[in-house]
Amino acid sequence: MINSIIIDDDELARVIIEKYCSKLDYLNIQSTFDNALDAIDFINNNKVDLVFLDIHMPELSGFDFIDSLNNPPKIVLTTSDENFALNAFEYKCIIDYLVKPVKFPRFIKAVTKLEVKKQESSNGEQKSEEEKNELYVNIDRRLVKILIPDIYLIEAKGDYINIKTETKNHIVHTTMKKIEEKLPEDLFLKIHRSYIINLKQIIDIEDNSVLIKKEVIPVSRSNRPELMKRLNLLN
Repeated sequence: MINSIIIDDDELARVIIEKYCSKLDYLNIQSTFDNALDAIDFINNNKVDLVFLDIHMPELSGFDFIDSLNNPPKIVLTTSDENFALNAFEYKCIIDYLVKPVKFPRFIKAVTKLEVKKQESSNGEQKSEEEKNELYVNIDRRLVKILIPDIYLIEAKGDYINIKTETKNHIVHTTMKKIEEKLPEDLFLKIHRSYIINLKQIIDIEDNSVLIKKEVIPVSRSNRPELMKRLNLLN
């Protein structure tokens, strides 16, 4: 069973998607929302596998909604605007982009992609531990292998990021979002818009900063609660 929710400020659009979902016995619509803000609280407190999400909504757009989640579920965008298709597929969680009015055959095709993604994920679990610990980056037209456990800090510098390891720094032309998606969530955490750290490399924490190696890294106010949650604290 795929637990799903619908987020769209257009009531008719919500009704159509809900009707389509009712035709498939493996889709369970848990709830529908006319704004993204209400949906955030629901997702934080319930297991949601799939979200049918409009882009243009008041207060919080579809993309803003995705960016607000630490670990977003799979997303099928439903929108009357075709202009954001390329932007959409920069997000790993987005599996399809449906343009309104959504037709049922196209809807089926989108939902089927989720099953394909699950199968790919299952196959990926069979990779060796060595493969899981490797990251390849493009530097000067060469693919350079980096051992993920060796990374202790990732720093954003304009259009580039600096991946710091025990032995070498690697300057790569990419975004923090893309590199964050490639890192294991149990080992790395974004503590500031410009920094991702290896949690096992923390030496000390004081006020709103952490010490890693000899570097003092700032922790943003919004990211500090998640950092404290992830630490093995002795109270």
